[in-house]
Amino acid sequence: MVPNLGFDAYSPREIAERVQGLCVAKSETPLLSLAMLGMLAGAFIGLGSMFYVVVVSDPTLGFAASRVAGGVAFSLGLILVVVAGAELFTGNNLLAMAWAHGCLSTRDVLHNWTAVCAANFAGAVGLASLVFLSGHAEMNGGAVGRTYLAIAAAKSELPFWTAFFRGVMCNVLVCMAIWMTLAGRSVVDKIVAIVMPISAFVAAGFEHSIANMYFLPLGM
Repeated sequence: MVPNLGFDAYSPREIAERVQGLCVAKSETPLLSLAMLGMLAGAFIGLGSMFYVVVVSDPTLGFAASRVAGGVAFSLGLILVVVAGAELFTGNNLLAMAWAHGCLSTRDVLHNWTAVCAANFAGAVGLASLVFLSGHAEMNGGAVGRTYLAIAAAKSELPFWTAFFRGVMCNVLVCMAIWMTLAGRSVVDKIVAIVMPISAFVAAGFEHSIANMYFLPLGM
């Protein structure tokens, strides 16, 4: 088969085929590799969350500017996941597509989601521990630390169904970002595809489950 060396984005049909193939490959990843890549993804999302907090802790920014700039900063997390090739639970929800087409069994999907989610948790909490020990929260006269506390408090007080549906909306945009990265042919294409959907969910105040695994321990 002759490789497609064009510079245009892949078509929606080609994206769907690439997503399906990627999902099958993910389901066949050995457990140890899945765990290691999942821990990396949890840490990567934590790094994006850390960058986000630095931005939004600046009181001179207006509401909209703070939300949008924070969203762009948070995009770092998914950029690292996609470019470095880590395994993120929210992105792996696209396995449902391969399942719907009969390419994966329910057991395959649940095995991947369970392993990746647990590994993401370990990576996010591990990074949170390192960030805490680094004294990062003392930046900007302690404003960064106060922002962590405010974020964790606000998240912990959300009613269950509010948090659930904010999580659903977040995941819609995360999956769209992953989908669109598969339209690109270069690292730059992938980064451009990621930034807007991720910035949108952050600006809208939706809830990213893996980011919360980083935020909540730092607010304790």
